[in-house]
This record gives sequence, C-alpha cells and structure tokens, in this order.
Amino acid sequence: MAKKTVASLQKGTKDRVKCIKMVKSPKTGAYIFKEEMMDKSQSAEFFKQK
Repeated sequence: MAKKTVASLQKGTKDRVKCIKMVKSPKTGAYIFKEEMMDKSQSAEFFKQK
C-alpha cells in the first residue's frame, strides 16, 4: 500500500531535472557551482547562459 502512495506523489515530478553548472566567480576567481531545478526542456538554455 505504501508503494502506491509514494508512486502517486511522484506523478508530477518526472519532467524535472537538477542542473549543475560550474561558474567562475569574477570577484575571487574561484569556481562555484550553480544549481537549479527545472523542466527538461529548459535545461539546454540553462547551460547556454553565462
């Protein structure tokens, strides 16, 4: 019974992905990681941004 409940809760999250991009900080010069949750269709635009 619990498996059925968990499966129904995950119904709307199948099209979402977590994108992680490494960006160089202009202030310190060190690399930082930028993380965002978004739809699969928006992930290509996320990696094109600077």
